Amino acid sequence: MRRFVFIGLVMMVLSQASMAQTKTVKKPATAISKTSTGYNIPVTVTPYKNTWVYLGCYFGKYKNLADSAYLDEKSQGVFKGKKKLAKGIYFLVSPKKYLLFEFLMDKDQVFSIKADTTKLAEATVTGSADNQLFQNYTRFLATKTPMLSSLQQQLSTATTAKDSATIKDALTSANKELDNYRENVMKTHPSSMLTKFFYAMKRPEIPAMPTLPSGKKDSTYPYRHVKDNWWNGVSFDDESLVRTPFFEPKLEEYFKYYVAPDVDSVISEVNYMLLVSRESRDMFQYLLGKFTDKYINPEYMGQEKVFLFLFDKYYSKGDTAWLNPKQNKYIFDRAYSLMANQLGEQGADLFMLDTEGKAVALYDIKAPFTFLTFWDPNCGHCKETIPRIDSIYRAKWKAQGVKIVGVNIDEGANDAWKKFITEHGLKDWVNIYQAKKDKEEEAKKGIANFRQLYDVYKTPTLYLLDSQKRIIGKMLSIEQFDEVLQAKIKKTASIK
Repeated sequence: MRRFVFIGLVMMVLSQASMAQTKTVKKPATAISKTSTGYNIPVTVTPYKNTWVYLGCYFGKYKNLADSAYLDEKSQGVFKGKKKLAKGIYFLVSPKKYLLFEFLMDKDQVFSIKADTTKLAEATVTGSADNQLFQNYTRFLATKTPMLSSLQQQLSTATTAKDSATIKDALTSANKELDNYRENVMKTHPSSMLTKFFYAMKRPEIPAMPTLPSGKKDSTYPYRHVKDNWWNGVSFDDESLVRTPFFEPKLEEYFKYYVAPDVDSVISEVNYMLLVSRESRDMFQYLLGKFTDKYINPEYMGQEKVFLFLFDKYYSKGDTAWLNPKQNKYIFDRAYSLMANQLGEQGADLFMLDTEGKAVALYDIKAPFTFLTFWDPNCGHCKETIPRIDSIYRAKWKAQGVKIVGVNIDEGANDAWKKFITEHGLKDWVNIYQAKKDKEEEAKKGIANFRQLYDVYKTPTLYLLDSQKRIIGKMLSIEQFDEVLQAKIKKTASIK
């Protein structure tokens, strides 16, 4: 596959924009300075001496460094700043950038940390009620995790049904203890950060299917119940959730299993989450970045309309001032490229030359279906895909009236292009390319070229058009294109 534009992760861009902080070197300190603003976190980390340690935090699936502290001869230092850090789960990072242990960044941000790297499970945080709860939980978890891991291993090697049943009962009992611990914290400390995090971690239990008046089981009820209760206790304006390792997996799971992939359903969910998160800058930026990254090059055909919705509602209205000019240009360029080739819309006409230099217009090619292929004779993936397209064309599509239009996207490789056509017998194809002078003329006049009109940022790029040159298939495998084609042929035949 040959790409023509570097596709950076939008989420990474937004993560960096949100988290980037410039810190100055601070002198070590051992006492907590009480302050109503900023943060002051003395640390003692033995046996490190005369070296740097770091303060990190999560941002969705990424990890970011937020600050640094220099440890003196006594292994003491301080993380200190005039502006409070965003709340969430943070971690101490070793001089070699290894994550040592986690703790909570609460609203007060004035507490101390003491740890020995040989006994990290005994690290202590003093002066923070939220961290005391978190510390108690992590220590409880440390006593249960080895047992759970052992039981899981035993289950995978169990040889009899009786042994499996016994191990499953033990697993259920152990997990019940964890659930009870969390439920007790949620009940006795409802306003704590840990309670908020437990809600974000929680998955609704799948209920039994109720019986309908007709006597049949309501098979859709468990799905509806889980979907309706998925976000119980979770506030989308709580910025601390962004800085946890479990909020993003829950979000991914929700969209994978509980949101229908059709564009209207996705947009409805996305729009709701963005609207209710507007009061939290970090949550809003995170969600917008997450959804942009997910749908700018979507998994399913047609879902790029979700990205266009985001572009129209937020990017085009200037709600993304945190992006730099280069990042902003990329978003706008992608949006303009996708606008011209939406499903159900007519594809742009193409005016090009064939292998003999004769003018050819796409709309002059009359056929019930047109398979449009943008490819490069020097692209390895194209060399594999083009013959496969020709095989299904000869075996099936040609008899069904399909015309294949192959567009060479590199006029500088015309000799290799013509040689490939001859060697692979693509004479039944309409083979065309854009002359260099025509490309330059379009650029001078500011006319959108075929790459923008058909979003050709990689090769091969494939489209299926109907008799009116409307786009009925894109971003599919050859087999999926065939399924779409056969469905359209069948539907047309049934209408007749």
